[in-house]
Amino acid sequence: MNTLIAQNLNILIDFLAKRDLTALSPDELQAKYKINQADLLILFGGSIPEGAGVFAKAHQQNIAKNYLLVGGAGHTTEALRQKMQLSLADIDISSKSEAEIFALYLKNKYNITDCLLETKSTNCGNNITNVLELLKNLDLKPKSIIFMQDATMQNRMDAGFRKYCPCDTTLINYATYKVHFTVQNDKLCLEQNNIWQMWNIDKYIELLMGEIPRLTDNINGYGPQGKDFIAHVDIPQEVHSAYQYLYQHLNIKTRQANSLYATK
Repeated sequence: MNTLIAQNLNILIDFLAKRDLTALSPDELQAKYKINQADLLILFGGSIPEGAGVFAKAHQQNIAKNYLLVGGAGHTTEALRQKMQLSLADIDISSKSEAEIFALYLKNKYNITDCLLETKSTNCGNNITNVLELLKNLDLKPKSIIFMQDATMQNRMDAGFRKYCPCDTTLINYATYKVHFTVQNDKLCLEQNNIWQMWNIDKYIELLMGEIPRLTDNINGYGPQGKDFIAHVDIPQEVHSAYQYLYQHLNIKTRQANSLYATK
């Protein structure tokens, strides 16, 4: 059974962890989009700390003209604070926003200090609307945006951008990591990886399972037929079937949205 569970979880991962580039590099940008540099690179809060390293590597390659860190306090913030405190031992980050935490880490580790910050957003929806408002206030009109989010939420972020972003903007997905499941000695586990502060298996599964009901465009979902937070998402039957199999075979409850972080 664990082999089938791993296979079905990997179907969810491949669907949710959208990457429009095989690598985050100027060469890949040129090959696919005929540009060497995007107008804007965004790292959204919600990602595990690994996202900061991926962002820094892209920054070192001058992947974009402008850089933006996004995130106030949401359901993943306390986990990020606990994980990042290990690398920022001399700094109290107990009240810092996700964007501020990433900024402190990037400054201390990589001497990156040129990032814009958005520190008020509390959920995936106002992550995007707040970003667009910030860009408007700064009179920035990017024609190409690379955006990075936790693998479990990248597809939802894409749907949010498609709802709110000007249609002439080129949107480029790059999930901050993509880790699959495997089976070793009849035990479900994550494939060998060097991902910094990767979610534990139970949390990873919970986050993956929580996304499919949100992305499903029905009265209970986040799409136009439901809460209307995001654009319509086409979910392949293979993904629906994988979710149903996992729902029946795993004792995992869908993470409920926390009203504390709802858009007011």
